[in-house]
Amino acid sequence: MSDVARSARLLRTAYETHTPVAPLRGDLIPVGDVDAAYQVQQAQVAEWEAAGRRRVGAKIGLTSSAVQQAFGVYQPDFGVLFADMAVPDGTEIDVGRLLQPRVEAEVAFVLGADLPFTQVTPADVIRATDHVLPAIEIVDSRITGWDISIVDTVADNASSGLFVLGNQPRTLADVDLRLAGMVLEHAGEPVSVGAGAACLGNPVHAVAWLAQTLAGAGTPLAAGDIVLSGALGPMVPVTAGATYEARISGLGSVRACFSPGEAA
Repeated sequence: MSDVARSARLLRTAYETHTPVAPLRGDLIPVGDVDAAYQVQQAQVAEWEAAGRRRVGAKIGLTSSAVQQAFGVYQPDFGVLFADMAVPDGTEIDVGRLLQPRVEAEVAFVLGADLPFTQVTPADVIRATDHVLPAIEIVDSRITGWDISIVDTVADNASSGLFVLGNQPRTLADVDLRLAGMVLEHAGEPVSVGAGAACLGNPVHAVAWLAQTLAGAGTPLAAGDIVLSGALGPMVPVTAGATYEARISGLGSVRACFSPGEAA
């Protein structure tokens, strides 16, 4: 069995058994070999789709320059969104579904047209976007203690977990995403603040990067796809039983509510 196949199997087992695994870098994936990490991600995605999971879009990570510097990389990463990762706004989330959950506020794009171009401009993204929504991404890691490098998170489907979308769509003409302020609250107190400019200067730029990258890989974004464009502020560890509400100026609010108990 190749190291890619072994890595994919370890992560799938961690996902299915809710038991984290040691970091993959070094022993299974060479340190810094992002291409190999994406091969691991793709192997898992292929198995999930064969098992009946429905792909509904993609998520972007590492959109903050500070986070990129911490990982020693100079571009974002991406993962795949599946329909069973979506949680309705305000619906209780069973923390037992997750291992080490954290939350972050983002802007979600819902596309109304395909983006098949290998050279993508912000104008292409604006034209292709049907609407945007406030979103909370519940990120998670199958790696013990979040001890991750760039290859660990990429292999682990960009540390994906679940996501919650708001219910009041806005067009891009309704809001200046670069200047959109964000506050993420728990029990009425701010726990994370930020703005659209923290996401590659503008979430539109992040989506353009993703569209170009995926088109170059032969898996372009398509009409109907959901894109989580990247965090607007620092991510926050989840407390069981807590409710987190993200407010993004011009877009409204969205809530992620967690059940009492303990994460797996």
